[in-house]
Amino acid sequence: MTREEKEIIVKDLSEKLANTNYFYITDASTMSVAGINAFRRMAFDRGIEYKVYKNTLIKKALDTLEADTAALENVLKGASGILFSKESGNAPAKLIQDFRKKGNTLPLLKGAYIDSGLFIGEEQLKTLSEIKSKDELIGDIIGLLQSPAKNVVSALQSSGGKLAGILKTLSEKE
Repeated sequence: MTREEKEIIVKDLSEKLANTNYFYITDASTMSVAGINAFRRMAFDRGIEYKVYKNTLIKKALDTLEADTAALENVLKGASGILFSKESGNAPAKLIQDFRKKGNTLPLLKGAYIDSGLFIGEEQLKTLSEIKSKDELIGDIIGLLQSPAKNVVSALQSSGGKLAGILKTLSEKE
């Protein structure tokens, strides 16, 4: 690969990293070709892009980001692939977990970048899979905001019925 080709790859990768709020760096170095193809197919079906890059090119692209990504640069050893997700921060983690449920032990999580937050190491996979997406958080907030209003309406309706019953009873007595 020539220097110009590398510069083009770094430029493209830098733009992709800058425009993606969620990306995961994985280790799939000992995966078979069939395993990698199955993983790519599964990622594609979920709207996640998976590409393999040389570590030196990833380091150069990470250096162009405004965020502090030094911790991610430390995990770049062996073969590295990057999962890019535009929809949610937990989608790649769920993808890796679902792929492993099929009997695969790889890919391993090296690190993840979620909205400027860094998650380093395989042990972070469970935490990352439990992160709620933006839509889930908005739904939770709407549910919390609706709950008090529903309680007030319910209380007014039930006490309105009680009040009508009391008035009816009092009018019947006289």
